[in-house]
Amino acid sequence: MPIDAAKAMAAEPRSSEISWDHKDIQLYHLGLGAGSPATDPDELRYTLESKLHVLPSFATVAGSGMAMVGGLAAPGIEVNLASVLHGGQAIELHRPIPVRGRAVATSRVQAVYDKGKAAVLVLRSEVADDDGPLWTSDSQIFVRGEGGFGGERGPSNRLELPGRAPDRTVERPIREDQALLYRLSGDWNPLHADPEFAKLAGFDKPILHGLCSYGVTLKAVVDTALDGDVSRVRSYTTRFAGIVFPGETLRIRMWQSPGRVQVSVTAVERDDAPVLADTVVEHA
Repeated sequence: MPIDAAKAMAAEPRSSEISWDHKDIQLYHLGLGAGSPATDPDELRYTLESKLHVLPSFATVAGSGMAMVGGLAAPGIEVNLASVLHGGQAIELHRPIPVRGRAVATSRVQAVYDKGKAAVLVLRSEVADDDGPLWTSDSQIFVRGEGGFGGERGPSNRLELPGRAPDRTVERPIREDQALLYRLSGDWNPLHADPEFAKLAGFDKPILHGLCSYGVTLKAVVDTALDGDVSRVRSYTTRFAGIVFPGETLRIRMWQSPGRVQVSVTAVERDDAPVLADTVVEHA
């Protein structure tokens, strides 16, 4: 059986050293569409090394996203990349991410859930440097065709949208080449670049990385609801509810309450087809 849940859960955590500098940060931000307009002072915080701050979702690609790669290579896990989709992502920030860093990432399979026709892997990565913990990241990986092994079904946490109009609505265009640029930060899955591979996976053409939509959304929240202050973000959770094709537009709706922004993201050109759901940014 490709997934041996007991073996995966019992495996020793894997630790690896990761590092990054301003070039990795800038490339990641550009992959999210930062830098337009290029001379806008608010955008220069994402693109100019002398003014740089770090969007917390950079945690998903720090060290070229090796935590997720390591999880998919863990003992008891053997899956076909064409069957893999990113189901959800959560990040808890323990302190702001520095522009230059060297840290140790400790990764393990936190849980394996049986959804019947699919399996869900929860891959946890805890990252710390010499000054202590930096962030904890949980990636939920949806593997089609690997369920039915008799495991726990797992939690099903769904958030109802508030019964009022959103406090803010913004739209963010996704460039035709955005997936090609974003993948340079470490996610080389050909699903996001190779039309033939995308067809094997059941899509008409390559799709955008879910984590790119994730980062684009957090940037929109920080820029419009948190006064551009990345250090206010405490945690960020989402469920990937649908796909995005490069060239489409994201409609990002926000409902604000003290210390919390609930978000819904849809694809404008496909009649507001769901993209991100159950999405919450907790903040100071």
